Amino acid sequence: MSDNTDIPVTVLGLGLMGRALAGAFLKAGLPTTVWNRTASKADRLAAEGARPAPTVGDALKAGPLTIICLTDYQAVHEVLDANELDGTTLVNLTSGSSAQARETARWAEQRGARYLDGAIMAVPPAIGTAEALILYSGPRADFEAHEPALGALGTATHLGADHGLASLYDVAGLAMMWSVLNAWLQGTALLRTARVDAVTYAPFAQQIATVVAGWLPGYAAQVDQGSFPAEVSALETDARAMAHLVEECEAAGVNAELPKLFKAMADRSIAAGHGHEQYPVLIKEFTTP
Repeated sequence: MSDNTDIPVTVLGLGLMGRALAGAFLKAGLPTTVWNRTASKADRLAAEGARPAPTVGDALKAGPLTIICLTDYQAVHEVLDANELDGTTLVNLTSGSSAQARETARWAEQRGARYLDGAIMAVPPAIGTAEALILYSGPRADFEAHEPALGALGTATHLGADHGLASLYDVAGLAMMWSVLNAWLQGTALLRTARVDAVTYAPFAQQIATVVAGWLPGYAAQVDQGSFPAEVSALETDARAMAHLVEECEAAGVNAELPKLFKAMADRSIAAGHGHEQYPVLIKEFTTP
């Protein structure tokens, strides 16, 4: 890994996240060039020491490392299409799909650029702290060449050579986030019918979430091995508890769509002969279109 921490960097795109990225580079003492379609968005960064570039081409020429944080991948192509990329390392932190990441990697490499795709698992105020997890995928050598600079943004984690991995981890994390929040809201709605407020329920919900998270390594081993012995509980037992949850919601006048979805998937798995296996056997339902 290089120890060059004063490499010039360029940031293309100065929305809330782009400004946070550029600010973190400046705070770390890296020479920072910035560009945005609306030039006035660079004013505050310029006052902090950034160099606003009049054009994308000028921004790209300012140094070997360019960070891109735009609205979408179409905007990335629109901004870069007419510019010389040979010899540049592009680190694209724009949100998109794994297919777009892989396609853009091929496009960049055909133009002579090195390319890393990334996903920011943090909000703008966290950028520049260890709490800001930023995922990168692409050739490890390209990541290691710029790891000191990327470390100024937060905790930099390289996932592998497949350019689509960062985007896949991003959406997998979103699936976790929304699932946990929706489950908490389901329980909150139920308890509110008994005048238990959300603040009272939240610590209990946190404890449950922590316990369940502790099951993941063992369950992951079952998924990877394709073997699901019922060491704790059989799926058919879980399905009976799901039925109870549905009944409780309906009796309380609470929306039961989410628990009905849980039960529908479990019922299909049981009908397929997996009732005596453990909960992770439902991976078969999730991998079926």
